[in-house]
Amino acid sequence: MKDVKLSRRHALLASASIGGAATALASREVHAAAPVHKWESSYSGGAASAARTPGLPGRDYQPTVTPGGATLPWKIVDGVKVYHLVAEEVDHEFAPGLRALCWGYNGRVHGPTIEAVEGDRVRVYVTNKLPAPTTVHWHGIFLPNGMDGVGGLNQRSISPGETFRYEWTFKQSGTFMYHSHHDEMTQMALGMLGMIVVHPRPAPPGYRVDRDFVIMLSEWKIVPGAKRPDPNEMTDFNVLTMNAKAYPGTAPLVCRTGERVRIRFGNLSAMDHHPIHLHGYYWKVVATDGGPLPVSAQWPETTVLVPVGSTRDVEFVADAPGDWAMHCHMTHHVMNQMGHDLPNMIGVDARKVGALGGRVVPGYMPMGQHGMGDMAAMGMAVPKNSIPMVGARGPFDDITMGGMFTIVKVRDEDIGDGNQDPGWYKHPPGTVADLARKEDMDRDGIKA
Repeated sequence: MKDVKLSRRHALLASASIGGAATALASREVHAAAPVHKWESSYSGGAASAARTPGLPGRDYQPTVTPGGATLPWKIVDGVKVYHLVAEEVDHEFAPGLRALCWGYNGRVHGPTIEAVEGDRVRVYVTNKLPAPTTVHWHGIFLPNGMDGVGGLNQRSISPGETFRYEWTFKQSGTFMYHSHHDEMTQMALGMLGMIVVHPRPAPPGYRVDRDFVIMLSEWKIVPGAKRPDPNEMTDFNVLTMNAKAYPGTAPLVCRTGERVRIRFGNLSAMDHHPIHLHGYYWKVVATDGGPLPVSAQWPETTVLVPVGSTRDVEFVADAPGDWAMHCHMTHHVMNQMGHDLPNMIGVDARKVGALGGRVVPGYMPMGQHGMGDMAAMGMAVPKNSIPMVGARGPFDDITMGGMFTIVKVRDEDIGDGNQDPGWYKHPPGTVADLARKEDMDRDGIKA
């Protein structure tokens, strides 16, 4: 028998071959043990089923509240819920002092919330009173392709003066949106959007809450003094809104202590996601526009990111009374009509500049040396049809936030069902931060 001599190279190749075989076997075992991806039977709601008896408020669902907005009325005709949307120009107030000619629905910006129940057969008439063609897309809704509302693809556009009919049966429940899908850049930037809420039937255990709020997030470019929003803007949005209102024009969310609260956020901003933060609480993210999350998959956080084109539902128990801020945590999103091309004046001693400028322009006053927080209190004149960059007078001082900001008002007393503002919270004695007493500082070794 002839001796076989292995070179170092042959030994390395043999070792690699054995190792590779072992790795392949191990990989095969791992893949064999890995769980198989579970494909759903349908990703579009499944086969169409017969419409059910129209769901009624109080019997089949608790109506939602759109703070500062409205819910679209409907009627029942031969077992079908009939709605009517009218696309038209709207003279809209974003906050006291700021109005603009926008495009919306039924005299509102944004359009009224459409509310229904899973299994409802709905018929939505859309009348176009705009000077341009339009359509309506039912964002996230399972429906026949010819009802999807993409101009040119699924239907011809609705010409000025025409009325189109959309009709489908709701196969799903959840939080969704609607918006123009013709010349979206222009028409959505001018306000043509709204929310859709579809309640489950039957409602699963734990679905019912005491307060169910709906909030649409959006952004606009309105040059101070301008008559209309600018739909061509891509980055420099200066009016950030909740339900088309900028603080101090936003409506509060009013709750009674101990109530279970759901907030449904939708975001149809042109370019920006919005991290919405609630003070004083955490909430659980319980649903997306893809459906409810199982309890095991819900996660707690104090800030929920609402991406563009998405909805997020959060829930919490309002067990801490007070006036709690809720706002986008993009810091420029809580300012009103702020320009981004200002020089940085922080730390500048502008007294000489102010004196010299005052000789040329009477009343001239340099600003920004200490930030923007004092601007609300200055009482300065602002351009026609514009609002100060920061908010409004609060119970103690000026609230130096504007834009995408509102207040969750939780009260021990009965506050009714109409989301009426109960006024400012009355704090129990000794529960408000205030000037430190010298004896306390001495006791605690604080030298200031």
